[in-house]
Formats: sequence, structure tokens, C-alpha cells
Amino acid sequence: MAFLFPDVLVLAGGGIVGEAWMSGLLAGLEEAAGVDFRRAEGFVGTSAGSIVAASLVAGRSPRRPGDGPRRAGPTDGQETTAQPNGASPPEAGTPQGPLTMLARAAGRAAWAASAPLTPIALAVGAPAGAVARAALLARAPSEGRSLSGLREEVRRSGASFDGRLRVVCVDKDRGKRVAFGSPGAPRASVAQAVEASCSIPWVFAPVRIGDRDYVDGGAWSVTNLDVAAVGAQTHVLCLEPTSSAPAGPAEARTPLGALRHALRAAAAVEEAALRRRGATVQRVGPDAAASAAMGPNLMAGGKAAAALSAGFAQGRALGGAGG
Repeated sequence: MAFLFPDVLVLAGGGIVGEAWMSGLLAGLEEAAGVDFRRAEGFVGTSAGSIVAASLVAGRSPRRPGDGPRRAGPTDGQETTAQPNGASPPEAGTPQGPLTMLARAAGRAAWAASAPLTPIALAVGAPAGAVARAALLARAPSEGRSLSGLREEVRRSGASFDGRLRVVCVDKDRGKRVAFGSPGAPRASVAQAVEASCSIPWVFAPVRIGDRDYVDGGAWSVTNLDVAAVGAQTHVLCLEPTSSAPAGPAEARTPLGALRHALRAAAAVEEAALRRRGATVQRVGPDAAASAAMGPNLMAGGKAAAALSAGFAQGRALGGAGG
């Protein structure tokens, strides 16, 4: 399918590496197709995707290869991104920002390699599995590492719920999905919602908003496509960092390959729901070159620069095809 500028942009979960790929892809598309994603009519963000979505709503262009570190706060020489437990600085060439802090903190967990994917495994069968999901999430500790640094950076960006943005989280006790920014959703700031959407259970502390605790939106679905506000003729573009196909039959038989297959199947169900409402949907995952650059661990900060460049190249190719 040739590229068409979307009415609604859906940005899925995918850790620091997926965030870099999505940013690069959008930047490449903008350059090749002469578009501006900040002007989209709607945004849905889950986990890492919520940071990209919030940045666009705040009026920032997608990050490009070679861009310097972004800081939302004052340039007074103070480090605004938290360094949990004295973590060492990121590798040279790694894009800086809220996701760098998230990756360093998650990287200290024993299961860091699967951190952006593990909570999604709880969502198999969503939304019918709300009761089972709530039971599993109830086992997650109510304390953990804080993402207050991420919250502060998003707050400083000036992002607000302007009627276009929806940030997906999961009510920890009820196991139900909440899309902050949508009609009838509880009141929250974008900074609070993004912090909650990135709070991976068993790694980060749930985020208290109102009288409820919320965790990573990936505990429901990695894409949450069906949250998009659509009608007849609405065009939706969904970026899925986790959807790359297995490199071969051997990888397809691994737990990671099986999980990726399950995630693609779940997104297909959500896509069908949008099509029944009259929308058209274009789903884009990493191409072969981007998949190789990203690697299997989406929290590997050292891969982010390569993912950004590969996404940019993929976006330029896709945007050129659309032209």
C-alpha cells in the first residue's frame, strides 16, 4: 500500500529501540512526502508510542539522525533525565531523552531483554481477559522504580490533551483499559498519562491518578488500534515496532517469534474493528534492514541510534513510493 497521510496516527509500544525507529520513520516520511505529522487529526499512543505522540502534540517534529539531544527543560547544565541508582551514561551515539532513562532502569531487571514484551503477554485474549489480567496484575508490587523524570520531561514539553491525543493505560486493580484524553476518561495531565503508560509491571511503580493505580498500556494491547476515533473514510496509520517477521523458521519457533505472531494477530483483530466502522488502516512494521538494526531486545539503548537511522531510511522509501 502506498503511503497516505493519516487522519489518525497510532503509535504502539516498543521500548527505547522502537521509539527510535518510529521517530526515524516519521521523519523520513515527512522528508520524502512533504508532510507534517504534527497536523494529524488524532493520535493514539501506548507505552513508548505515547512519548512520540505526546511530542508531536507538543509541536515537536520527529527526531532525525544526527539531531542532538532534546531537553524539554531549562539549559542550566543540570541533567534532567533521572539516572537510577547511579546508572552509567548511555553509549555514545544513543539518542537521549525520557526513553533512555526508562531503558536504563528496566535494564537492571533480571528479565530486561523481554521487558517491553513481557507485560503484553498478559493481554492474550484481550479484552475478554480482564478478570485474569486483573488477577495477574494484582501480583505486581505497588512499589517500584519511579518514572518521575519521564513525567517531568513530558510536562516541560507543554503537551496537553487538546482533543486529538489518547494515551492508553491499564487500571491495575480492575485489569481494564483506560484511554486518557478520550471522552469520559478520568482527568489526568499528559505527563501523568505517559508516565503510567510506560510503567511496566514488576519494573516500575504504578502511577496514581485520581483514586486509581495505572500501569503500562501494553498490558492490554501493544497497539490499541481500536481506541482510535474513526468514522467512514478515516485513514489510520499504525506503526508497530514489534511486528517484524521472524528472520527464519528457527526464530519463528522461539518464544519471541511466537509472541510476535500473537501480537500481529491481536492487531489484526483491532484493525478489523476499525474497518467495520468504515476506516482504512495502514499498518507498518520494521522492514528487513530495520529489523536487523533493531535486534531482539527493544530496551537495548545501544541499538537506538541504528534504529533511528534505519527507520529514517525506511520512511524515506515509503514516502517516495507514496509520491
